[in-house]
Amino acid sequence: PLNPEEGPDHVRYSTVSLEIDRARRVGTLTVHGPEGTQPDTPDAILAAGDRYWPLRAFRELDDALLRLRILEPMIGTIVVKTVGDPAAVLAVDETLLKHKDHWLVREIIHFMKRTLKRMDLTSRSFFAIIEPGSCFAGSLFELALSADRSYMLDDPERPNTIALSGMNAGPLTMSNGLTRLQTRFLGTPERVDEVLSEGEPFDAMAALDAGLITFAPDELDWDDEVRLAVEGRAAFSPDALTGMEANLRFAGPETMETKIFGRLSAWQNWIFIRPNAVGENGALTAYGTQKRPEFDFNRT
Repeated sequence: PLNPEEGPDHVRYSTVSLEIDRARRVGTLTVHGPEGTQPDTPDAILAAGDRYWPLRAFRELDDALLRLRILEPMIGTIVVKTVGDPAAVLAVDETLLKHKDHWLVREIIHFMKRTLKRMDLTSRSFFAIIEPGSCFAGSLFELALSADRSYMLDDPERPNTIALSGMNAGPLTMSNGLTRLQTRFLGTPERVDEVLSEGEPFDAMAALDAGLITFAPDELDWDDEVRLAVEGRAAFSPDALTGMEANLRFAGPETMETKIFGRLSAWQNWIFIRPNAVGENGALTAYGTQKRPEFDFNRT
């Protein structure tokens, strides 16, 4: 059992924490990178069992996402953060790739893939916040790629980088059968190999130029940019956001999963008949009048 510490406004596991701000309808999901010496052979990974960082961290992340889905329908915007050493994450990724044919390592990678797909399929807005001290590298950078937006602080006096690994190149595919990098660069597929072959971490401007992040505010604008983005997102119609996110997250090939979770017509039909759109105080009813729409902020 995971046995997290639970309070009215938080759930804290060993490597993951979830903080809830009910007044703003915002949650903060923080994943801590690996600490100490990690197993680097199949026998050592077997001996570590559920204490092995990738399995432990992604089990806890999976549990946190399920809690958000079931227990926190009013929390519509999730700020995603990481804390730790990027090099430690990349070292774990290297171990996973080196031993990917071992049965336990293979199952751990599949579990990581399934958990990230659960994030893709969660009806919440995710904003990745990349700050100094973050470890958005390799498999944990998939969290930023899964997010609807990513903000990376550009401060020359405080080093702040992201990095890629072989885990971004294939093992952690989405519901559309593509990696998140392939989905991000759907219109320019040659960019995938270019960014993967870079070999060095990306600072904020390099990450922005490469198309790996959404915004890179400087230290003067950072606090206001992030605050306004989160508050603005939380004020939108939750039904419209669910439809928009479900469609934008699954570009590219259509599979059975994307037909179920991301088909445009299905989401539009669902959205347009709900009270937030056509109810007495819905957005479509208020359109063109002096009235402001009133939303039920429960997420599905």
